[in-house]
Amino acid sequence: MLQGGVSTKRDATLNGDASGLYTANTLSVASSRPPPPRAPSNPPALARVAVVDDDRLARDRVVSLLRARGHQVTAFESATRLLEAYKQAAFDLVLLDVVMEGMSGVEACRILKAREEGFVPVVLVTSRADPDARVEGLRIGADDYVCKPFEEEELLARVSSMLRIKRAFDQLAASRNRMAELAVLDDLTGLYNVRYLQQRFAEEWKRAERHREPLAIAMLDVDHFKLVNDQHGHDVGDAVLREVSTRLKGSVRDTDVVARYGGEEFVVLLPSTQLAAALVVAERIRKAIGSRRVETARARLDVTTSIGVALYPSRGVSSKDQLLRAADAALYRAKEEGRDRICVHQEQMYVFLPEDDS
Repeated sequence: MLQGGVSTKRDATLNGDASGLYTANTLSVASSRPPPPRAPSNPPALARVAVVDDDRLARDRVVSLLRARGHQVTAFESATRLLEAYKQAAFDLVLLDVVMEGMSGVEACRILKAREEGFVPVVLVTSRADPDARVEGLRIGADDYVCKPFEEEELLARVSSMLRIKRAFDQLAASRNRMAELAVLDDLTGLYNVRYLQQRFAEEWKRAERHREPLAIAMLDVDHFKLVNDQHGHDVGDAVLREVSTRLKGSVRDTDVVARYGGEEFVVLLPSTQLAAALVVAERIRKAIGSRRVETARARLDVTTSIGVALYPSRGVSSKDQLLRAADAALYRAKEEGRDRICVHQEQMYVFLPEDDS
């Protein structure tokens, strides 16, 4: 039985070692796979328009007019119904009658504009043509104003104008999101880069110190990676790193932070994680990477990884730099012990040497 309640597949012997390193190449663990990250959405091909009017004839006229132009239109007889549906449905444009029983279109517009789920243009439609009514609507956030009775072509032109603004806004938001992603992601693997790792590491360390919570870190290295580049070329090496990254991401939890540390080295931050759970994650990673060959355009390769694990709090670890160095030392020991194994730096000061997997 390992420290923390993680059991091995067979009996093993414990041997003292002043280095404080604990090595293993087999652990009995369960596997779980977090859902894949959600891809950014693009503006829809057809606009989703909400038409709100308590006058059925007026509502039906607008609905028919917009559907004839290919838009996906949802009709509501009250502002209250719109707001209820708005929690579940996404719209690209809202046409709101101002004067309705119950909640007015102006009040509904104020509520919609107070939300933070991106930009949705709102066009107020009313029979009140006086300037004060228009000023009131625009002041509370309406994007345009149409007076009844309206010309159909004028309404369609205003709708088209608002939808162009909506699409331009969405494209700008998507570009900003993409730029933000590029600032923290590694170009080759899609994992977080060192800059983001350093930022999150500092945050998680402060949280662990403040709340006296455990913080584990796993550092891993692709075994004999230089031979891959030398024998098959850097394009195959890049393909191996991408596949290793995919398997690595599929082996961790949503709360874990996975980053490419440089070259063929990776780091996984494991917040609020005790030693036993950190070993479970590390072994899941080791098996996922080595479980099947990596298929590239020019080669089918057996790929393994060596993993070093360190934990805070533990003896000799009182800073985040010491925690990182402890994981690095454990990784070095794992490679010395024969690679394709896990080595843990911990205060008990012993080394676990199991039999081979075979």
